[in-house]
Amino acid sequence: MGRILSLVVACAIAAVPAYVAGAYAVAPALASTANPVTTSAGTAKTTTNVAQTTTATTTTSVTSSTTGTVSATTTGNGAPSGSHYNLNIIGVPKDKTADMNNNDGHRIFVELNGGSTAASGQNFAVMSKVNTILLAPAPAGAGFQVLDANATDKNGAVFQLPLDVSTTWTVWARALGKPGGKADMTTCATVDVTVTDPVTGVTTTTTETVCSLGTTLHLERTKNAKFQNVTSNLLFVTLSATDQLLTTCTSATVALFDPCLQNYFWNYDNKGLHLLQLRFYPV
Repeated sequence: MGRILSLVVACAIAAVPAYVAGAYAVAPALASTANPVTTSAGTAKTTTNVAQTTTATTTTSVTSSTTGTVSATTTGNGAPSGSHYNLNIIGVPKDKTADMNNNDGHRIFVELNGGSTAASGQNFAVMSKVNTILLAPAPAGAGFQVLDANATDKNGAVFQLPLDVSTTWTVWARALGKPGGKADMTTCATVDVTVTDPVTGVTTTTTETVCSLGTTLHLERTKNAKFQNVTSNLLFVTLSATDQLLTTCTSATVALFDPCLQNYFWNYDNKGLHLLQLRFYPV
């Protein structure tokens, strides 16, 4: 019996160094191992196994209270990755007649072949607003919303944007649909012009259009079309350096909803473009 007990004790002592060595062989490996994880928002995260703690690694990104986080990385279609607001401008061969006010869809209908060339000096009160998308500043706490989706009638469509959209968002565009379709899109606004008749002395005030110079967005459906940054085309009105409006506007590049101009709108001159996709990203 004494011999058996001595044998058991000897075996136990011999096994201890192997167990301890095994423990120390594993522990350093755990301490030096980190597993990179990518969250749905595109933020890289590093998790350390031994300490069971998580440290965040920040990527180039921005955060919006309404759309979440958007990464600066572009996707295969040319647009940035991340949360955004979508707007589709759809060319239709037949005018719409149904009421499309306040239905909050992410699309606006325009005539497939319609609209006119953007021009300054028109009387805004009487000009045709077919294929015109009137831009409205959002009230406090609100964001993007289609208020009237029908630009095929004489009143035009109405699209609501954040008041500070020109400085806090970018917009990207891509032409889709049947190949060969084209359209020109120009950002315009209005200004009140007062004229006194030299004969009668009667003073009249008219609301005239002011359209951006040299920044008309030319769209054409091509194969493998990709998104392009069109912020300067659609979120600003560019005035001439000698424009008299510079006495009231402090810069030749006027942001949307700057009070030096009124009634901002997009003039959409369509020549067969079936679909224009717009994406708005916070910056």
